[in-house]
Amino acid sequence: MDSNLKYTRNIGIMAHIDAGKTTTTERILFYTERTHRMGEVHDGNAQMDWMVQEQERGITITSAATTTFWKYRGDNYKINIIDTPGHVDFTVEVERSLRVLDGAVAIFCAVGGVEPQSETVWRQANKYKVPRIAFINKMDRAGADFFGVVQQIREKLGANPVPIQLPIGSEDDFKGVVDLVSMKTVVYNDNDATGSHFTVGEIPDELIDEANEWRGRLIESVADVDDTLLARYLEDQYSITSDEILDALRKSSVHGLAVPVLCGASFRNKGVQRLLDAIAAFLPSPLDIGPVTGIDPRNDSEVSREPDVNEPLAALAFKIATDPFVGRLVFLRVYSGVLKAGDTVLNTRTGKRERINRLFQMHANKQNPKEVIYAGDICAGVGFKDLKTGDTLCAINKPILLESMDFPDPVIGIAVEPKTQADVDKLSLALNKLAEEDPTFQVRIDPDSGQTIINGMGELHLEILIDRLKREFKIECNQGVPQVAYKEAITTSTEFREIFRKQTGGKGKFADIAVLMMPGENGVRGLQFVNEVRGGNIPKEFIPSVEKGFREAMANGPLAGFPLESLKIVLKDGSYHPVDSDSLSFEIAAKQAFRKYAGKCNPVILEPIMSTEVVTPEEYVGDVIGDFNRRRGKVEGMESKAGSRVIRAKVPLAEKFGYVTVLRTLTSGRATSTMEFSHYEEVPAEIANRIVEITKGKIL
Repeated sequence: MDSNLKYTRNIGIMAHIDAGKTTTTERILFYTERTHRMGEVHDGNAQMDWMVQEQERGITITSAATTTFWKYRGDNYKINIIDTPGHVDFTVEVERSLRVLDGAVAIFCAVGGVEPQSETVWRQANKYKVPRIAFINKMDRAGADFFGVVQQIREKLGANPVPIQLPIGSEDDFKGVVDLVSMKTVVYNDNDATGSHFTVGEIPDELIDEANEWRGRLIESVADVDDTLLARYLEDQYSITSDEILDALRKSSVHGLAVPVLCGASFRNKGVQRLLDAIAAFLPSPLDIGPVTGIDPRNDSEVSREPDVNEPLAALAFKIATDPFVGRLVFLRVYSGVLKAGDTVLNTRTGKRERINRLFQMHANKQNPKEVIYAGDICAGVGFKDLKTGDTLCAINKPILLESMDFPDPVIGIAVEPKTQADVDKLSLALNKLAEEDPTFQVRIDPDSGQTIINGMGELHLEILIDRLKREFKIECNQGVPQVAYKEAITTSTEFREIFRKQTGGKGKFADIAVLMMPGENGVRGLQFVNEVRGGNIPKEFIPSVEKGFREAMANGPLAGFPLESLKIVLKDGSYHPVDSDSLSFEIAAKQAFRKYAGKCNPVILEPIMSTEVVTPEEYVGDVIGDFNRRRGKVEGMESKAGSRVIRAKVPLAEKFGYVTVLRTLTSGRATSTMEFSHYEEVPAEIANRIVEITKGKIL
């Protein structure tokens, strides 16, 4: 099996919205003979954009997975591809895909260059240390600038881009590429619609100097991993063979020291076969990535699993999807061992056993049944009872807990109700299914109004979810206006004693706690609980109840009932009654204490702040900035790019509703904007007062 693993590539395709990810994936499927017809995003028939909403909007929403094969240098490579969304509202899809991939192809638009979402996905790939290659797409577009984009990758992303190709011509004259490894040209035949016919030839005289210069840079950049290569280059650059360069560049790329850069025009079918060669040549196999490490839950010691079929099973569930025909599909990355249909495995999070009824190899939303999946592969399984994104599945007698994933909190909420009474139960079932699939989508019932509130990462995110309710679950919904997900925080500390006493004729209730309440430490979310009780003044078994009481009380802040972002509680002392004290008494004492004293710690309201980037023609810059100022925005910088101005600002989400429409009006439809969540910040006092009044009004 291991010899096979050497030829396996688990890769993701990531980029800013509209850089051409899905088009490139469609071409890859065509050239690897996975499909016999090229799908187009703008025609709504792309294979990987299988959801109706994706086809209508021309965007990717869910990460589609597919398996395909490519011959490179006589060997057959198996490539598992995950096409991830580019839109910032679906950033969780990118995050969880990168967590399980061995390598990635970052696609950049030759005109747009490094755009905001490409920075976000690049940071996510850095976080999981995923080796990458870069493909500069759309070389046929007006304003295409290959070297400009390479420079941006270096400056904006802090990467080490190493071009292994140079474009021949650009815009309408883009004909092909110079391959700097073999020092040959690849020129495409414009009369061939499929891009399957191209001519390999010698480098023309007018390009030879530039090609030699960039080949020298290529060798210098891989000298870190092979210094003998640089010495030989300095003696005689022509003595270095293309195989030696490929080996050194593979090492650099696999260790994350270099990012090989290619170029092409996927829509015009130019450069995609060479990209497939580069995936095989420069991206790591599961063997290159090496063992995966986790924790043995029995003794908290660190354990590792080699990517080998003889090791005990370790697999990570990275995505859950509801399929109308087979039910709940769980996407799995198998790191070690063998997974068979019908096997019983252990879910480390729940400590329970799960039986896998069936296994599939995926091709977008079609499934090919498989009996066995081996280490290093990606598959989907059916039949799990209780499995969440980020859960580890492992051999029953050899448990391992792999690092899970962190997901950002939703920043926007909207109230929904079914149009007909008959759909009430159906709605709650459907929302729970959607929340299972997407960890950044949360459903809650407002305790005051009884309304169902759905929370997500942005207006588009919620819009798509409501659309899915209508199409997949046949539920029509009325919806309220979008609401910002505010939070609260306390800013000063207070020390107090709280005694809870209740006599009801029989056994009473009694709890006594002395507590220091203070703001949470910077960057730590949730409750930090410190127990300083000595000498058994409060029995050990009651301490978790005090912690639970404060944790649950945090869900309703003292000002307007918004949840607290973070809180630190130091339990100093207390006392108990040998008969009347129990866990519930201490939990109630903690909740009462929070309600009484949190308001004395100068509470403030926090609001989500969004990083916003607007690309606008020069003449509208003043209007755009003026509009930002009206929205309490802070402009952080401006730069020129391809004849336009790029304005970066931080703007409160509360001021951003309907912004796209306003921007269209301001700039006659010529500007574009992107935004993503940045951080929470204190709301100015006068606005906070208004929020409190509105909230209290709602309660009344």
